[in-house]
Amino acid sequence: MTGELAGAAAGAVLATGVATYVGVRLHRRMPIVTWRAWVAGFPLRPVAWTLATAVTLTLAATPFQPRRLIEDLAELLSARAQTKGLSSEVTIADDLPEILIGDVVRLRAALENLLDNAVKFTEHGVVRFDVRAEGAARRRVRFIFSVVDSGIGLTPAEIKLLFRPFRQPNAAVARRFGGTGLGLALVKRLAKLMGGDVTVRSSRGRGATFRFSIVLPLAPAEASGRNSRPRKDKSTRSLAILCAEHNPYGRVILNTILGELGHRADFVGSGEEAVAAVARGYDAVLMDVSLADTNGAHTVRRIRALPGVAARTPIIALSSHPDADDEQIARAAGMDFYVRKPVNPRALAEAIDVVVAKQ
Repeated sequence: MTGELAGAAAGAVLATGVATYVGVRLHRRMPIVTWRAWVAGFPLRPVAWTLATAVTLTLAATPFQPRRLIEDLAELLSARAQTKGLSSEVTIADDLPEILIGDVVRLRAALENLLDNAVKFTEHGVVRFDVRAEGAARRRVRFIFSVVDSGIGLTPAEIKLLFRPFRQPNAAVARRFGGTGLGLALVKRLAKLMGGDVTVRSSRGRGATFRFSIVLPLAPAEASGRNSRPRKDKSTRSLAILCAEHNPYGRVILNTILGELGHRADFVGSGEEAVAAVARGYDAVLMDVSLADTNGAHTVRRIRALPGVAARTPIIALSSHPDADDEQIARAAGMDFYVRKPVNPRALAEAIDVVVAKQ
């Protein structure tokens, strides 16, 4: 696997489904304005290949907040639509359950694929994203996501080929817009695995409506009818955290996790930049042990030699090295905590709580 593909795959594995809550208030049938257009092209294609070609898939079963996921997707849709001069409209039902159990990483990948396609195949007009939920048996909820575009549309013959792997329904369209014919096959497979399906209504020149449905269990507190709220982290104040991370995909995920935890993240890509930034003052540092210009241990020794309180800044090591000696080296250099990649949001939150509480 090339470095580019490895980086993209690693970034997607890191994407544990924590959706960034950006405080965007979505109103019914109102376009969304966003500043995060830079994430519009975040590539999950190498992971799509892996998922679609795997003989078996085991879905994760972790709690997540569907509204946060949907609001994040709505923001990404707005960014991508704006790059083509399109408008976007989002409708989210008011009665969504607060916490579900499921594989939010793959759910997000499937929905992003549908939204990406809607924007890609629409030259002018609007892309709509509608979400509603309805009760299902055995403490489960059926979610129905509708993605509606005003694009080029599909013929009945093309629809028959749409969900077959590596099949492009129309060769001329494929040459114009690109793609492998893999994405919708993956979406179909994931929908089936999640107890639902994906269907399409369309006609040539009149846009398309994709209906993606899944059935997921409620989290225990939701199922019992209690008002469920996500766990409050021990560290209730917002922290300024410096992240020494040169991998762009790692940066996206760390920014997402820290934003969800309520912290502000600043990024540097080299040891030299990290030392200079810590000298200006941060509540904590996340230090990749393998930076572009030096190793994290050397950088931490320089930080510990800074004058004043900067030398005592809590530092958490981030490492993808399987070697057990790596942690010993990191701690000997002066790191306060050690977290292995791919980063688990809960583990990172606990590490931050521990090192900050010691101050």
